[in-house]
Amino acid sequence: MDLVKDLSALGFTEYEAKVYLALLKDHPATGYQLSKQAGIPRSMVYEALGRLDARGAVLKSEEDKATLYRPMPPDALLDRLRDEHRRRIRKLRAGLNALYNARDEGYLWTFTGQASILSYAQNMLTYAEREAMLVLTDFGLEYLHDTLVQAHERGVHIGALLTGVGKLDIGEVTHHPPRESQLHRMEDSLVVVVDEQEALIASIREDEASATVTTNTNMVQVSRQFVWMELFAHRVFSKLGPEMLAQLAAEDRHLLEASTHELTPADVANEDDDEAK
Repeated sequence: MDLVKDLSALGFTEYEAKVYLALLKDHPATGYQLSKQAGIPRSMVYEALGRLDARGAVLKSEEDKATLYRPMPPDALLDRLRDEHRRRIRKLRAGLNALYNARDEGYLWTFTGQASILSYAQNMLTYAEREAMLVLTDFGLEYLHDTLVQAHERGVHIGALLTGVGKLDIGEVTHHPPRESQLHRMEDSLVVVVDEQEALIASIREDEASATVTTNTNMVQVSRQFVWMELFAHRVFSKLGPEMLAQLAAEDRHLLEASTHELTPADVANEDDDEAK
């Protein structure tokens, strides 16, 4: 464990970190003693001690013959740094979001990278307030599952079109037949539409991943309508009786039956076998 490096990540200079660590090992101590123990030039140790004193990392007491230093206990120091960090993040969140939300609405931008895409989608769901409409592969479902559950528990309506065999036991969910997903090039698709305000449309493959994010009202509504219509159609199809289905062409009947059938891994295997034939 590189404690100097870890303290530096919290804002300590190298000399400050070395002085604090030396003080933890042997205290109380004078500046002269700390200079020897930390291996720091004497002129620099007092400068480091002054900064540590200012940030509350050391306790200083004036004695008759010398100034003695004691370390702030690690738990107390780290708790205070944590609280300061949280306060700073709260202030930054308000300030940065004020700038971010002041941008022109209707933006559209594209970015790449699987981790960035999934993180952005997760952030959208984390701050969803009313509704989230999605198209999810098994991979996307696995990554976003817990965030979806948390959103559902906050009262967010979840509507999801699943293109794999995974299950989601919240909200309104339907499966898209694997063969249709292939024909429509949806087997790698991730779509997230939140509160009718923002849409993310992504393609995530093993070798590449790209996404488009937009707040353009027309594009958001088209994305949302696609998922909504799939869910609506599933509700309607599930109510059709045998007589109505018998009047349909075989291809349409197969599609409707597949749309209302809960998929299993065996179903996917059968689909693959049929395709091979």
